[in-house]
Amino acid sequence: MYVEADHSGARILIIDDEPVNTILLGRILAVAGYANVTSSNDPLEAVDLFRAAHGGRDPYDLVCTDLHMPGLSGVQVIDIVAHHAERDEFLPIVVLTADLKPEAEEEALEHGAKDFITKPFKSSQIRLRIATLLRTRLLQRQLRDHAHNLEEQIRERTIELEAARLDVLDRLAAAAEYRDYTTGQHTQRVGLLSSLLAARLGYDRATVELVRRAAPLHDVGKIGVPDNILLKPGRLSPSEFEVMQEHVDVGARLLARGRSKLIAMAETIAWTHHERWDGSGYPEGLVGDAIPLVGQIVAVADVFDTLINERPYKVAWPLEDAVAEMRRQRGRWFSPRLIDAFLEILAERDDLVADLRRVGVGHEAGMIEDASTLRG
Repeated sequence: MYVEADHSGARILIIDDEPVNTILLGRILAVAGYANVTSSNDPLEAVDLFRAAHGGRDPYDLVCTDLHMPGLSGVQVIDIVAHHAERDEFLPIVVLTADLKPEAEEEALEHGAKDFITKPFKSSQIRLRIATLLRTRLLQRQLRDHAHNLEEQIRERTIELEAARLDVLDRLAAAAEYRDYTTGQHTQRVGLLSSLLAARLGYDRATVELVRRAAPLHDVGKIGVPDNILLKPGRLSPSEFEVMQEHVDVGARLLARGRSKLIAMAETIAWTHHERWDGSGYPEGLVGDAIPLVGQIVAVADVFDTLINERPYKVAWPLEDAVAEMRRQRGRWFSPRLIDAFLEILAERDDLVADLRRVGVGHEAGMIEDASTLRG
């Protein structure tokens, strides 16, 4: 036995229109220890055998083909075999020939042949070349499997890292919110309503999910606002309101230079969600569609959720009053298109307000006259 143990079960297909050649080559391979050899004197039949095997679980590991055959040439056989091989698969194709001219050799190599065995056959030449090709195939398959395993490990690790990153972002949003609310659900409600608005405006599913994840970070800059201002039950003085406005700058700086689409979007939202359609917002006084759309979306979600829920400085508004105020701010605070989309969602989702409401008690809370005095 001359064959390596790893190759003894290799499936080999011999194609030659001369029976004497297939018989002789089959015997040489059998003596060498190859126990799974199939021969065919009809190239059309052989191609069918190859296709059937390659489409199943036991494909051929090596193909030997003559060049000059009736019905189907060796080059045509090579084309069919190479076409069915996977892109990253090394499938050895050996050409059997008695007179290999340079142009015929070049053509066979161009179409996918890997080696040549000359007639009359020499046992030692066949054993060495077949073993080398099968060893190469085995090593390539091991390398491919290793690469696939690494890709799977990287994919799993990436999923773990992404989950950890999202968890950190959720906790960052919650850390800012817990300083301003008695429960930590405002950011998630803003994320929900923002994603519904984004979907209504035609964003693709991936972007809608980005909006849902990024929107809760809109007020992350409140981490830098003093408690005596953030939790003040009454109206803020002009100087206190200036300090409150700084939270957009703090938030944008916290999220600046993020390397992911999510962080980049969150930075934009943190910086622009207090801009107003008519230019009366802050920090830049942007007007109309100069305000990034994600900032406009989160502004609508943030204000509505703030109106219908209690804050330290205000009681929760009745739904009818909150909706009327959102209508009143159409073309002033908010884009008409955003308010129209918002009202359509409310009309279609009877359960939405119940999802967005939270029960709260606050003996120091008071009523405000309109949304313009909200702190954001």
